[in-house]
Amino acid sequence: MTDDLDQMREQMLAAVAASPGLDALDVVRVDALGKQGRITQLLKTLGAMSPDQRQVEGPRIQGLREAVAAAIAARKDALEAAALNARLATETLDMTLPVDAAPAGTIHPVSQVMDELSEIFADLGFAVATGPEMETDWHNFSALNIPDTHPARAMHDTFYLQQGVDAKAAGTADERTTVSLLRTHTSPVQIRTMLANKPPIRIIAPGRTYRSDSDATHTPMFHQVEGLVIDRGITLGHLKWTLETFLKAFFERDDIVLRLRPSYFPFTEPSAEVDVGYTWTKGKRVIGGDPDKMRGDGPNGGWMEVLGSGMVHPKVIAACGLDPAEWQGFAFGCGIDRLAMLKYGIDDLRAFFDGDIRWLKHYGFSALDVPTLSGGIGAAA
Repeated sequence: MTDDLDQMREQMLAAVAASPGLDALDVVRVDALGKQGRITQLLKTLGAMSPDQRQVEGPRIQGLREAVAAAIAARKDALEAAALNARLATETLDMTLPVDAAPAGTIHPVSQVMDELSEIFADLGFAVATGPEMETDWHNFSALNIPDTHPARAMHDTFYLQQGVDAKAAGTADERTTVSLLRTHTSPVQIRTMLANKPPIRIIAPGRTYRSDSDATHTPMFHQVEGLVIDRGITLGHLKWTLETFLKAFFERDDIVLRLRPSYFPFTEPSAEVDVGYTWTKGKRVIGGDPDKMRGDGPNGGWMEVLGSGMVHPKVIAACGLDPAEWQGFAFGCGIDRLAMLKYGIDDLRAFFDGDIRWLKHYGFSALDVPTLSGGIGAAA
């Protein structure tokens, strides 16, 4: 039987080696190791052998089975690798074929205007400051010289957080640390900056703000930018020059004309509303133009409010631990959404927050439209 097993081994290993493909190899496997295979039949004869015969023939038959099984596995791996290599050699990808480009995203007008503001004021030596959107009553109102009876503190104008309101009512809250509202302007960033840094200070503070209001020109959440300068010898003339320089760079026109009107803000004294002159050109309102056409608000042009500004109130400077006799400053603020509407001809503020892909495709900007003073602040929408 030994000679028969050796001969069977040679035949089966030769058949495995000669198998041209996976199908032929599977035929060899079934013939040798299948339920009716030759080796399987030999294993069934072990039961009829005597113990002595089984002890001799058993290991030989098992050795034959293992050798054939190992040869089949190795041959299968080789055939599969050869098939994969052949397929890879024939498969090609023509990179010159035209393809449909994936839809490109756009930069939101608000983000674009924020970048434009940062670029303009960076050239004037201003840093960009940020602060929390959940604020304290002290940072948002008290430190800014806004009295307890001011309408801005009313529940119908300000989004108060219930936890903060309850703590304040119970008299257990530290007014400087307890969060009690969503900030109504970015002015708290000015307070935090003055508390954390020594003068001189030159910052702008862009960001989201919240007020309970909603119509075509107001939304409960909107974007605002404020500017602050604290230094020695600061005058109203510095404020006017800064605003003129900013607006000329932003609207990219040298014929920008400003008008400062006396106003009142609790945190500035004196205070001024800033109007910018506009003219009518082909039925559209255009910022800038001939000053003679800006008298009144007639068919040729007029004035439009764009900013609130003033000299920082001495009480605000004192609340931040600075001596008003030594340090003076000016501040200004405006809506970023409004600036975007004026510059890029957007009529309805609510569309800024609708997320309509058609609106974004029309008014959005390419990611490569990075504003620079040398290349042009504005970009084609």
